[in-house]
Amino acid sequence: MIFYCFGIGGLNLPPRTPRYTEEMFERSMNRDFIDYFRKIRKILSAKKGRNEILKSICVLLQNEVEHYNWVGFYFLDKARNELVLGPYAGAATDHTNIQIGRGICGQVAETKQTRIIQDVSKEDNYLSCSINVKSEIVIPIMKDGEFIAELDIDSHFHSPFSDDDREFLEKVGSCVAELFIQTELYEILISAQRD
Repeated sequence: MIFYCFGIGGLNLPPRTPRYTEEMFERSMNRDFIDYFRKIRKILSAKKGRNEILKSICVLLQNEVEHYNWVGFYFLDKARNELVLGPYAGAATDHTNIQIGRGICGQVAETKQTRIIQDVSKEDNYLSCSINVKSEIVIPIMKDGEFIAELDIDSHFHSPFSDDDREFLEKVGSCVAELFIQTELYEILISAQRD
Protein backbone atom coordinates (compact mmCIF):
# COMPACT_ATOMS: atom_id res chain seq x y z
CA MET A 1 0.00 0.00 0.00
CA ILE A 2 1.31 3.47 -0.84
CA PHE A 3 0.87 6.38 1.52
CA TYR A 4 1.23 10.12 1.31
CA CYS A 5 2.39 12.11 4.31
CA PHE A 6 1.03 15.56 5.17
CA GLY A 7 2.45 18.25 7.38
CA ILE A 8 6.19 17.74 7.19
CA GLY A 9 7.83 21.10 7.62
CA GLY A 10 4.89 22.91 6.06
CA LEU A 11 5.70 21.75 2.53
CA ASN A 12 2.77 20.09 0.77
CA LEU A 13 4.07 18.22 -2.23
CA PRO A 14 1.63 16.91 -4.83
CA PRO A 15 0.87 13.21 -4.47
CA ARG A 16 2.53 10.93 -6.98
CA THR A 17 -0.01 8.20 -6.38
CA PRO A 18 -3.56 8.03 -5.06
CA ARG A 19 -3.61 9.02 -1.40
CA TYR A 20 -4.28 6.77 1.50
CA THR A 21 -5.85 9.46 3.68
CA GLU A 22 -5.22 10.07 7.35
CA GLU A 23 -8.85 9.15 8.04
CA MET A 24 -8.48 5.81 6.28
CA PHE A 25 -5.26 5.14 8.19
CA GLU A 26 -6.88 5.95 11.54
CA ARG A 27 -9.95 3.79 10.84
CA SER A 28 -7.84 0.77 10.02
CA MET A 29 -5.08 1.12 12.59
CA ASN A 30 -4.48 0.04 16.16
CA ARG A 31 -4.97 3.04 18.50
CA ASP A 32 -1.41 2.83 19.88
CA PHE A 33 0.06 3.03 16.38
CA ILE A 34 -2.07 6.10 15.67
CA ASP A 35 -0.60 7.77 18.76
CA TYR A 36 2.95 6.78 17.76
CA PHE A 37 2.35 8.11 14.26
CA ARG A 38 1.17 11.47 15.60
CA LYS A 39 4.37 11.70 17.66
CA ILE A 40 6.44 10.85 14.58
CA ARG A 41 4.71 13.55 12.54
CA LYS A 42 5.60 16.03 15.27
CA ILE A 43 9.23 14.91 15.11
CA LEU A 44 9.20 15.22 11.32
CA SER A 45 7.94 18.79 11.50
CA ALA A 46 10.77 19.88 13.81
CA LYS A 47 13.35 22.31 12.47
CA LYS A 48 16.25 19.87 12.82
CA GLY A 49 18.67 18.11 10.54
CA ARG A 50 17.64 14.94 8.74
CA ASN A 51 19.82 12.57 10.79
CA GLU A 52 18.70 14.13 14.06
CA ILE A 53 15.07 13.64 13.02
CA LEU A 54 15.71 10.03 12.00
CA LYS A 55 17.51 9.32 15.28
CA SER A 56 14.53 10.75 17.20
CA ILE A 57 12.18 8.46 15.25
CA CYS A 58 14.36 5.44 16.10
CA VAL A 59 14.44 6.32 19.79
CA LEU A 60 10.69 6.90 19.90
CA LEU A 61 9.90 3.58 18.23
CA GLN A 62 12.33 1.61 20.38
CA ASN A 63 11.03 3.20 23.58
CA GLU A 64 7.31 3.08 22.76
CA VAL A 65 6.80 -0.28 21.04
CA GLU A 66 7.65 -3.21 23.31
CA HIS A 67 8.69 -5.58 20.53
CA TYR A 68 10.89 -3.04 18.67
CA ASN A 69 14.22 -3.79 20.35
CA TRP A 70 16.54 -2.36 17.67
CA VAL A 71 15.41 0.33 15.21
CA GLY A 72 17.62 1.80 12.52
CA PHE A 73 17.90 3.28 9.08
CA TYR A 74 20.20 2.08 6.31
CA PHE A 75 20.97 4.37 3.37
CA LEU A 76 21.80 3.22 -0.15
CA ASP A 77 25.32 3.92 -1.39
CA LYS A 78 24.81 3.38 -5.13
CA ALA A 79 28.50 3.75 -5.98
CA ARG A 80 29.48 0.88 -3.67
CA ASN A 81 26.26 -1.13 -4.18
CA GLU A 82 25.72 -1.39 -0.45
CA LEU A 83 23.66 -0.18 2.47
CA VAL A 84 25.31 2.10 5.02
CA LEU A 85 24.07 2.27 8.58
CA GLY A 86 22.51 5.59 9.52
CA PRO A 87 20.83 6.68 12.76
CA TYR A 88 19.66 3.87 15.04
CA ALA A 89 18.54 3.08 18.57
CA GLY A 90 19.59 -0.13 20.30
CA ALA A 91 22.69 -2.19 20.75
CA ALA A 92 25.73 -1.49 18.57
CA THR A 93 25.93 -3.63 15.44
CA ASP A 94 28.80 -4.93 13.33
CA HIS A 95 26.59 -4.56 10.25
CA THR A 96 27.47 -0.99 9.33
CA ASN A 97 27.74 -1.88 5.63
CA ILE A 98 25.62 -4.54 3.91
CA GLN A 99 25.97 -5.58 0.28
CA ILE A 100 22.77 -5.37 -1.80
CA GLY A 101 21.18 -8.84 -1.88
CA ARG A 102 22.91 -10.02 1.31
CA GLY A 103 20.82 -10.66 4.40
CA ILE A 104 17.24 -9.52 4.89
CA CYS A 105 18.20 -5.84 4.59
CA GLY A 106 20.12 -6.44 1.37
CA GLN A 107 17.21 -8.45 -0.06
CA VAL A 108 14.75 -5.63 0.68
CA ALA A 109 17.06 -3.19 -1.11
CA GLU A 110 17.08 -5.54 -4.08
CA THR A 111 13.35 -6.37 -4.23
CA LYS A 112 12.01 -3.04 -2.92
CA GLN A 113 9.41 -5.00 -0.95
CA THR A 114 8.70 -5.08 2.79
CA ARG A 115 9.87 -8.28 4.45
CA ILE A 116 8.61 -9.68 7.72
CA ILE A 117 10.66 -12.52 9.19
CA GLN A 118 8.84 -13.96 12.18
CA ASP A 119 11.65 -16.42 12.98
CA VAL A 120 15.13 -15.43 11.78
CA SER A 121 16.53 -18.88 12.61
CA LYS A 122 14.64 -20.24 9.58
CA GLU A 123 16.32 -17.84 7.14
CA ASP A 124 19.37 -19.03 5.19
CA ASN A 125 20.41 -15.51 4.22
CA TYR A 126 20.00 -13.89 7.66
CA LEU A 127 22.88 -11.77 9.00
CA SER A 128 22.89 -12.29 12.74
CA CYS A 129 23.23 -9.08 14.74
CA SER A 130 22.69 -10.62 18.16
CA ILE A 131 21.69 -13.94 19.66
CA ASN A 132 18.73 -12.07 21.17
CA VAL A 133 17.16 -11.22 17.79
CA LYS A 134 14.29 -13.59 17.01
CA SER A 135 12.43 -11.69 14.26
CA GLU A 136 12.81 -8.74 11.92
CA ILE A 137 10.80 -6.38 9.73
CA VAL A 138 12.40 -4.25 7.03
CA ILE A 139 10.57 -1.47 5.17
CA PRO A 140 11.95 -0.02 1.92
CA ILE A 141 11.97 3.77 1.60
CA MET A 142 11.34 4.85 -1.96
CA LYS A 143 11.71 8.18 -3.76
CA ASP A 144 10.24 8.52 -7.25
CA GLY A 145 10.10 4.72 -7.56
CA GLU A 146 13.74 4.28 -6.59
CA PHE A 147 15.01 2.61 -3.44
CA ILE A 148 16.95 5.14 -1.31
CA ALA A 149 16.93 3.74 2.23
CA GLU A 150 15.19 1.34 4.58
CA LEU A 151 13.86 1.10 8.10
CA ASP A 152 15.04 -2.05 9.89
CA ILE A 153 13.52 -3.30 13.14
CA ASP A 154 14.73 -6.30 15.14
CA SER A 155 12.73 -7.95 17.89
CA HIS A 156 13.70 -10.25 20.74
CA PHE A 157 10.33 -11.99 20.39
CA HIS A 158 9.18 -14.72 17.98
CA SER A 159 6.37 -13.72 15.59
CA PRO A 160 5.54 -10.28 17.03
CA PHE A 161 4.90 -8.44 13.76
CA SER A 162 1.34 -7.99 12.53
CA ASP A 163 -0.35 -6.36 9.56
CA ASP A 164 -0.70 -3.28 11.79
CA ASP A 165 3.09 -3.16 12.22
CA ARG A 166 3.54 -3.38 8.46
CA GLU A 167 0.93 -0.72 7.68
CA PHE A 168 2.20 1.63 10.38
CA LEU A 169 5.87 1.28 9.40
CA GLU A 170 5.13 1.66 5.68
CA LYS A 171 3.33 4.90 6.54
CA VAL A 172 6.39 6.02 8.54
CA GLY A 173 8.59 5.06 5.56
CA SER A 174 6.49 7.21 3.22
CA CYS A 175 6.86 10.17 5.56
CA VAL A 176 10.61 9.63 5.78
CA ALA A 177 10.75 9.60 1.96
CA GLU A 178 9.04 13.02 2.00
CA LEU A 179 11.70 14.19 4.46
CA PHE A 180 14.42 13.12 1.99
CA ILE A 181 12.68 15.05 -0.80
CA GLN A 182 12.37 18.16 1.35
CA THR A 183 16.00 17.91 2.44
CA GLU A 184 17.07 17.82 -1.21
CA LEU A 185 14.82 20.77 -2.10
CA TYR A 186 16.18 22.74 0.84
CA GLU A 187 19.78 22.00 -0.18
CA ILE A 188 19.01 23.13 -3.76
CA LEU A 189 17.45 26.38 -2.48
CA ILE A 190 20.41 27.12 -0.18
CA SER A 191 22.86 26.36 -2.99
CA ALA A 192 20.96 28.68 -5.38
CA GLN A 193 21.02 31.48 -2.80
CA ARG A 194 24.81 31.17 -2.49
CA ASP A 195 25.32 31.44 -6.26
